[in-house]
Amino acid sequence: MNITLRVWRQKGRDDQGRLVTYKLTDVSPDMSFLEMLDVLNEKLTLENEEPVAFDHDCREGICGACGVVIDGEAHGPEVTTTCQLHMRSFKDGDTITVEPWRAKAFPVVKDLVVDRGAFDRIIQAGGFISAPTGTAPDAHATPVPKADADRAFDAATCIGCGACVAACPNASGMLFTAAKVTHLGMLPQGQPERASRVVKMINQHDEEDFGGCTNIGECAAVCPKGIPLDTISQLNRDLLGSLAKGVG
Repeated sequence: MNITLRVWRQKGRDDQGRLVTYKLTDVSPDMSFLEMLDVLNEKLTLENEEPVAFDHDCREGICGACGVVIDGEAHGPEVTTTCQLHMRSFKDGDTITVEPWRAKAFPVVKDLVVDRGAFDRIIQAGGFISAPTGTAPDAHATPVPKADADRAFDAATCIGCGACVAACPNASGMLFTAAKVTHLGMLPQGQPERASRVVKMINQHDEEDFGGCTNIGECAAVCPKGIPLDTISQLNRDLLGSLAKGVG
């Protein structure tokens, strides 16, 4: 495949960025998107040019480190992580535009790399339990209804990639926050802080300059782990219940 790339280049947070055009030839359709960017960077290095900075780690769709906007879509044309997107999703001769996540809460560090520390601070605000767990208990020591366990597990699959924020017209991080609130709130170990957790995490979300949720649903549509939109409904129920109790 021969492709044309339009890649966002930006030296630093306070610098003016721009789209730069590159051409690549002989791109294998079996390459992952990140492998294609590796090929581009090898080419740039051989030409004594600055390689494109982009986030990546496991490259197995697990860690959530990778993530770019491809042709206007978070993670690209498939519902998966950028590292699991393959070039066979594109056609020979395509022009592909690659940009970083766009959100006030995710400032650009360099090129395609953004600072997602806002997610970490939301977790620090309340995404934890204080119950002493000690050694691993027997699996049946604390009975958990299967529906609750499944709900918690589904929410816990969130990898914090930020695609929900990038896709949302309001740049809201509500799906991420709701996933963390839900996966702890559905389990017995998460009950002691359940009321205060949701208030603290929502307050931190707002302090980080994420936008508000207006239930458009773009977040759930692009989520590579399929976090359902109704986790936000559960967050809202928990929040209203906490406020009614005078928490926060």
